[in-house]
Amino acid sequence: MADPTPVEPAESAAVETDAVESIVHMMPLILPLAGGVLMLLLASIAVYMA
Repeated sequence: MADPTPVEPAESAAVETDAVESIVHMMPLILPLAGGVLMLLLASIAVYMA
């Protein structure tokens, strides 16, 4: 069996990127936009059902 190459903890922390941290800075734009789209869809469904 092959042994995996050891990685220093400091190097692995510097290389590894967190998916959540990479998109958190876009949340002030994404959340209102998604809310507006959701309200538009719900209003169009309400008009269609009426």
